[in-house]
Amino acid sequence: MIAPVDERARLMRWATCAAIVCALAPSLLLAPRASAADLDDALRGPLTVGPATFTRWSGFYAGGQFDYSSGNTDFSKATQPLIANSGQNLALVNEAQIDQWTPLGSNSNANATGWGGFAGYNTQWQDLILGIEANYTHAPFKTVATNTPLDRVVGVGGNTDSVHETGSGSLSISDFGSLRGRVGYVFNNFLPYGFAGLALGRGSYAITADASGQQSTGSVPCTPAPGTCVDYDIGGSTSKSNTLLYGFAVGGGFDMAVTQNIFLRGEYEFIQFAPVANITATISSVRAGAGFKF
Repeated sequence: MIAPVDERARLMRWATCAAIVCALAPSLLLAPRASAADLDDALRGPLTVGPATFTRWSGFYAGGQFDYSSGNTDFSKATQPLIANSGQNLALVNEAQIDQWTPLGSNSNANATGWGGFAGYNTQWQDLILGIEANYTHAPFKTVATNTPLDRVVGVGGNTDSVHETGSGSLSISDFGSLRGRVGYVFNNFLPYGFAGLALGRGSYAITADASGQQSTGSVPCTPAPGTCVDYDIGGSTSKSNTLLYGFAVGGGFDMAVTQNIFLRGEYEFIQFAPVANITATISSVRAGAGFKF
C-alpha cells in the first residue's frame, strides 16, 4: 500500500530535521557555556588598572634660599675659667668659689637676615623619600652679654673679703650650615620632610672677667690700722677670631614641585653649638628658597 502524498511529505520533513539535529549536536555539546560574568564583560568591556604614579623627587638637586635667623647666647659661665685660673691659689676661689658667680647674662639675643644655598641627593621608594643634603647660610649677627656686677662680702679663713665681680662678653657668627639626613613623604606635588644632622659655624668671641676688692682681718672696708688690709684684683680676658663651631641641627619643611624640575621650599631649622670658651649659642632660622631637580 502506498502512503498518501501528504503523509510522505510529513515524513520527509521529520527526516530532514532529524538529520540537521544530528549534524549540529556535536558542535552544541562542545561549545563553551555563556555565564553572567561573560555577559558582564561583554557589556562593560575589559577592566584595566594602571600602575600607581608619584611625583619624581629622586636624584640630585640644588638651589638657593633667603634666611631670617635669631641667635641666642648664654654667657653665664663664660667668666668662670678666667677667675678660676687667675685665683687658683686663693681661698676666695677654693673656698668661697667666687669663680662660680655669674655676672654675665644667660639670654642675649640678636637677629639677622641672610642668604645661602643647598644641594643634595634623594632616593625614592614610591612615596617615601630618603636623602642627604648640605645646607649653607651667610647671616652675620653679634650677641653681646648683659652685665650685672656683683658686690658681696664673704668670710674666708677668718678674714673678711669684699668682692666686686664684673665682666663682658660678645659672640659673632657669620656663617653656619648643616650636613643632614632627610626623610620625606610625597603628597601629590608636596614633599613634607624632617631632618637631623651635624651643624658647623664660623664665629669670633671676646670675654673679660674681673674680681677685685679688699681682704681684712677685721671688717671691710678697712683702714691700715687697726686691721690688716690687702687689696686684690684677679681675672683676665680671652678672645679668638674665626673659630670653628660645631653642634647638631634638627628641623623640617616642605618642597613643592612647580614643574617637573623646579620646586619651591619653606623650612625651619634649629641649631645648637657645643660650648666654646664656656659660651653656648643656638640659632633658629626660617627660610624660603627655590631649587632645581637634575
